[in-house]
Amino acid sequence: MPARHGATVALAFLLLTAGCSTSKTSNTARTAKEQLLISNAVDQVLDSVDFSSFYGQKVFFEEKYLDGTDKAYVVGSVRHRLLLNGAALTGSADDAEVVLEARSGGIGTDMTESFYGVPEVVLPGMLTIPELKAATRTSQKGTAKLAFVAYDAKTKSVLGSGGTSLAVSDYNDWAVLGIGPFKTGSVKQEIKASTAGHRYQTPSGQLVSFDAPAQSSEIRTASHAKE
Repeated sequence: MPARHGATVALAFLLLTAGCSTSKTSNTARTAKEQLLISNAVDQVLDSVDFSSFYGQKVFFEEKYLDGTDKAYVVGSVRHRLLLNGAALTGSADDAEVVLEARSGGIGTDMTESFYGVPEVVLPGMLTIPELKAATRTSQKGTAKLAFVAYDAKTKSVLGSGGTSLAVSDYNDWAVLGIGPFKTGSVKQEIKASTAGHRYQTPSGQLVSFDAPAQSSEIRTASHAKE
């Protein structure tokens, strides 16, 4: 009996003194979804810009007219595209053959919420018919509008028409009769393609283009003639 009593007391002590742990979680000031909406829209815009005219050119990228959210991503992405197209980036306009200017017409996100069903109805006599949602939809959109102009660093003459490109990314959550969410949109496609090991292809064509400097065109023509 004493042994059994002692075991009971020990078990009760363990139950009363059982420890617990908590984990602390935190979120960034901006959600990953918001940042992906903007970067996806920026990528779509740049997919509509033809940087191939800068091949073999010393290019200074002027960013002082760029403003807005995620400017660093825009600047880095433009520089990356220039390098991929064979341009040599310079640190100043004095050392360049071409100056490329970019300006932002709007970079940001919007969200809309909607549902399909019957809204709440208040009848006379304090009688209320509750809201009935058959389907709900939360849609977030990212918009990026960028404009470009290029000119000869020596003569200051404009190289081609340049232009403006606008793109919209989206991320949608659907729920039907409480089942969901079902996710759609360009950001969802990018996440799916990236996590599956594939490169996401934006559905946009070439819209903004430039001309190479005249001196460069003459050099290219001469080199082709020699060949």
